[in-house]
Amino acid sequence: MTPERTREIFEKVRQIEIRTSRLARDTFAGQYHSVFKGRGMDFDEVREYVPGDEIRSIDWNVTARTGRPFVKKYTEERELTLLLLVDLSASGHFGSAAQTKRERAAEVASVLAFAAIRNNDKVGLILFTDGVEQYLPPKKGRRHVLRLVREILFFEPQSRGTDLAHALRFAHQVVRRQAVAFLLSDFLVPGDEEEPGPELRRSLELVHRRHDLVAMVVSDDRENELPRIGRMTLEDAETGELLEIDTADDAVRERFRDRAERRREALRKVLRSTGIDTLEIDSARPYLAPLRRFFRTRAARRG
Repeated sequence: MTPERTREIFEKVRQIEIRTSRLARDTFAGQYHSVFKGRGMDFDEVREYVPGDEIRSIDWNVTARTGRPFVKKYTEERELTLLLLVDLSASGHFGSAAQTKRERAAEVASVLAFAAIRNNDKVGLILFTDGVEQYLPPKKGRRHVLRLVREILFFEPQSRGTDLAHALRFAHQVVRRQAVAFLLSDFLVPGDEEEPGPELRRSLELVHRRHDLVAMVVSDDRENELPRIGRMTLEDAETGELLEIDTADDAVRERFRDRAERRREALRKVLRSTGIDTLEIDSARPYLAPLRRFFRTRAARRG
């Protein structure tokens, strides 16, 4: 790697750290702590019963010895593992504004990772295409998070395709203890399928049974609606297939828009049916508002 390339990588990662660590500290660290549960409850102590305590929490052994009712007190085991599953397929290089989908995914992942380490949690990373390209086991610390950001931005995958189900099965195999898992992808698969297949549904359900799985759908407006610019050639980034269309034709643009909407709605339906929370991020629009809505919704449900 040339010195120039090294400086470019360092500068890009540093810029993301500056932007996202402040957000994680000032905006999301407390919310992150409150909306993601720990692995369970640990016994803390016993204390004397007061009216309103749950009868089920009475410690009958201590009560029998003292002659007065005592209850068990538990505290939540707070240490979590945050697992980021990031799609590096070729479609992530698309972006109609300042950032590509891959760059936006890296930035949002960075916010989550910095919030996690501020809560003394571990963060792990799975980079995937139609296979698992890299796995970084969960660890703590700023240096580890910076490495994760660097890999999301600059890792060069061997493949261009997408296999979400394979990545989910891998996560299920390597991360045994309960984790908060964010699946960051555009959920676009090569071919003509307009809805997720049964294999993906099964894999989503498999991982969600063990982990708190969140689907983060990273998209771009231009994937949903064509501009009126006349004849153009579109290339599928993952298959290389070329398609020539006339965007001045209203019927062509309407078919494109309708197909994109059917695909989005089919994905939402699958995620709702499996009980998986969904966060939709557009690479051309600010992500702060949808991220805040996501945390508020989770907090309200848990509270």
